[in-house]
Amino acid sequence: MSHSTYNKQWTEAQMALDDLLQVENPPEPPKPEKDRLAAFQLLATMYIKYIQIFRKLESCYDQIVHPQKRRVLRHVLDGAMGRILELKNEMVNLEYSEFHYMDDVLSDLKLTPQDIEMPIPKYFVMERAKALQERQKVLEQILAKVRPQDSDLGKEELRMTVSEAVLIVQTMERARQGRLRAKFMRDIRQTEERERLAQQRGAPSIDPEVAAVRVQKHWKGFAQRRRTKRERDDEMMFIGMVPPPHDPKNLTLDNARKVEELRRTTQDEHEREYQQALITVKDKIRESEGPDMKESMQEQIRQWFIECRDATGKFPDFPDEDEGGSSAIFKEKTLEEVEAELNNKEEKKGKKSGKKSGKKSGKGKKDKKDKKGKGKKGKDDEDEEEGWKMTPSNFVPTIGEGNDTYTGVWAEKDESENFSQKHDQELIKEEKRVEVEEEVRIQVDELMREELKNLQMAVERDKKGKKGKKSGKKKKKKGKKSGKKKGKKGKKEKDLTPDRSIESLYEELVEQGVIKKVQDIRISDYEGEYSYLGTTLRQANIEPMPSLSDVRRVVTEFGVLPLGSPAVHEKAPLVKSMMLTGPRGTGKKMLVHAICNETGANLFDLTAANIAGRYPGKDGLKMLIHMVFKVGRALQPSVYHIDNCELMFKKKIPKTDPTDPKRLKKELPKAVKAYFKPEDRILLVGTSRSPFDGEMKPMCQTYQKIILIPRPDYGSRHLLWRTQIIKHKGILNTSLDVSSLAKVTDGYTPGHIVEVCQSVLKERRIADLNKKPLQGIEFLSPLAKIDPIYKEEEEAYKSWYAKTPLGKKRSKAAAGDDEDAGAKGKGGKKGGKKKK
Repeated sequence: MSHSTYNKQWTEAQMALDDLLQVENPPEPPKPEKDRLAAFQLLATMYIKYIQIFRKLESCYDQIVHPQKRRVLRHVLDGAMGRILELKNEMVNLEYSEFHYMDDVLSDLKLTPQDIEMPIPKYFVMERAKALQERQKVLEQILAKVRPQDSDLGKEELRMTVSEAVLIVQTMERARQGRLRAKFMRDIRQTEERERLAQQRGAPSIDPEVAAVRVQKHWKGFAQRRRTKRERDDEMMFIGMVPPPHDPKNLTLDNARKVEELRRTTQDEHEREYQQALITVKDKIRESEGPDMKESMQEQIRQWFIECRDATGKFPDFPDEDEGGSSAIFKEKTLEEVEAELNNKEEKKGKKSGKKSGKKSGKGKKDKKDKKGKGKKGKDDEDEEEGWKMTPSNFVPTIGEGNDTYTGVWAEKDESENFSQKHDQELIKEEKRVEVEEEVRIQVDELMREELKNLQMAVERDKKGKKGKKSGKKKKKKGKKSGKKKGKKGKKEKDLTPDRSIESLYEELVEQGVIKKVQDIRISDYEGEYSYLGTTLRQANIEPMPSLSDVRRVVTEFGVLPLGSPAVHEKAPLVKSMMLTGPRGTGKKMLVHAICNETGANLFDLTAANIAGRYPGKDGLKMLIHMVFKVGRALQPSVYHIDNCELMFKKKIPKTDPTDPKRLKKELPKAVKAYFKPEDRILLVGTSRSPFDGEMKPMCQTYQKIILIPRPDYGSRHLLWRTQIIKHKGILNTSLDVSSLAKVTDGYTPGHIVEVCQSVLKERRIADLNKKPLQGIEFLSPLAKIDPIYKEEEEAYKSWYAKTPLGKKRSKAAAGDDEDAGAKGKGGKKGGKKKK
């Protein structure tokens, strides 16, 4: 797409943001919402609108080449991303569930699930591409040094003697010659049989014209049937009943990708030019305008000296650098600051003129007012408890700043002459003129401080006053303040490896197998269909199981988006840890690798089996924890993965178990409290196939978010079969009934479907696809060898999740809604009491 297209898209996103900001900042504070469903509808609508804006801003930031526009876009993009996470947190607290179903809101807004698919900003990885490539090279080099023996052992297992190899080759060759000989003899026999039958029938006696008519009839019939079939397939494809044929060489998509890469290259070129312009423009302003700035500032400050001398009879004290220097003198005060100064003056006057009796009466009045105020506050608190009120946002001011910058600078700017979308020189001048002014001001302040001292000394000589003591007292006070600040600093964490660099610690952890190489998996590879009946089931008091699409969205919101952006992670609701649980083959480890890939994070494997025998003893464990978190915080973002995390909280562990799964039980919660802070982009992710084996309370204390991954529903299975067959080089056709295949595979997980596709679509079968199309029956034999996930197992996961803190709150809320609905049928007020 062109520059104008992305500029227009940015304009549309800003207009939508402007409308949302009016809703976010109403003229009057909104009243608490007592209807929980109405509150959720409001949140869901805002959530969907922010996602639409987020999608537009992300594509604009990825493709716009103007360096100054990209800075404004980045500010607004982070604000929109953070606001989405805040709204998600609000919905979780309101509904007591990580999964939300908004199909009714989508229907009202006339949107499809694809319109609100959560994008992952590409700048998470692209802006750190060089650093990530270097780190990947270092990791591969270390792994090549550490594990050459493993590859040699693998080669030794495949070795055989020359005689054995010759025997195998001879056997295969004899078999090949036997097959060719049999085929040759079969062809000879078929030829002899045809000749014998021809001799029995005799010479053909059909007329040539009759033969020609017969050939024409058959050919025309064949051509018409082929044409009819093609038209029927095109019609079914047009109405969406048949998927279009898979084209691995789609020229349109290839061209679009090439254009995107070309625009990113242009971005880098324009950014380099912009950085160079920042230096050159600043130097020019310093040379041309610097002397005039210096003279005008000196004149202003001297005039201020004279005015203060005339008004007070003495020269003023010059503000320190911490207070802003001379900028504090000429700073324009806000209305609040002016009001505060006037109030202070009135209080001072009141203290001078007031009497003790007056003071007492004033206190009494204040006490009465305070008491009245407290009573009113108590009533307000009761009203707030009855209804829901949105918590203040940390990101709405950020969005407002970006919106003001857009409307003030870019909305009406004429860029007809800037066809290549390079930087704007005038904006750089405005920005750098302020910086030069600050630099000149610092120099002028030093000169004027000296000049003020000389003037004061001259006045002191004339009056022989003693003002040195006062200045000395002020200095002492400042020293006291600075001492207090020093005392407030917390204790530094004890560094167990003070003499070692991060690179050496990283290399050691890779050698020990704690840092793993991340698989090339994206969050989009975790495929699943949207749940279209979630709201309908909840309205019928049936708690629906989330679809794989819902799981992908929740993992993106809790794991990917906060880790990718430092600005978002610092202000957004903090998610320290996350637990992924579900049956085998549901893609738990795949999601862990996807989080690392999308954010460029390091993967630390703290699974009990992986760290068994490494860093033994209490001191060794402390060293391991220290090294892991020191490296993870230095090279953030980082993900700490623990597989089979329920074993850490299991009551009884067999004595014969060499992995010691309870080794991190005490140290891990302490580390989560100590190291997992908003400024550190680190995340703990646990995966479990049997969470019911562990104790509930300590597990929920360690893992902040628990995400239950179910077996896929019909829609997800249908999508998985289609995509996996194509990924494994299969061809979809009318003879392959994917719908029946999805119905038959109820209970099978995505891992099972991938395994079956790999076993069926081998090289030999792929080569025969043009002659022999795929059929559903071919997949049944491998499926029969795999045990599915039965409903009883899924019910066990459901009942376990209902015992988690959020599950308990959800069940109580659902029960309260039932009682409320029943009471409303009889009488409205009673329902409200029961709900309380």
